[in-house]
Amino acid sequence: MSEIMHDKNGVVVQGHIKISDPETKEIYVDKRNAIHYENMSIALAESLSNAGEGFIYEMSFGNGGTSVDDSGIITYLTPNSTGTNATLYNQTFTKVIDDRSVNNLDPARNYTEIRHVSGTNYTDVIVSCLLDYGEPSGQLAFDTATNTDDAYVFDELGLRSYSSSGDGRLITHVIFHPVQKSLNRLIQIDYTVRIQSLAG
Repeated sequence: MSEIMHDKNGVVVQGHIKISDPETKEIYVDKRNAIHYENMSIALAESLSNAGEGFIYEMSFGNGGTSVDDSGIITYLTPNSTGTNATLYNQTFTKVIDDRSVNNLDPARNYTEIRHVSGTNYTDVIVSCLLDYGEPSGQLAFDTATNTDDAYVFDELGLRSYSSSGDGRLITHVIFHPVQKSLNRLIQIDYTVRIQSLAG
């Protein structure tokens, strides 16, 4: 009688995001993020099978992740990490960060890279995105907004995979206290996605 062997090892994916001003060095957000495991599994399978899809392609920003009451208390919604059609609560801006794409207008400052230390069982995908002074178009001149519902007072962010249909799947989602993007400030996003084998 043959015995079916099951591999007890596995893979875990973790994410971490840091949002800062590269000139003043002020850090606005520094926290872990939620992984959309179903969409991540599809993205990994598409990438491994050379399907031409699934790789990290763009970073999406939104302003629907929190609500702020009159006393200033912030209520945080739960990250969207289920359902293949999951999206941000209210996406207001998207930027291509795939530095191999012709749609990336500044690949020197918006890119992905792989970091691995020989002998370890994890590999990091580093996603770097810079919101320059002039973007997004239509932002306020100064970072003094009193209305957190402004389109570019961001409180949620996610990575999307590439899809030839133009509607990439959301593979990560993070919600944080509101951060305004305005003409007078740069915002740098450093997003780390760690893929780790549970085997030694």
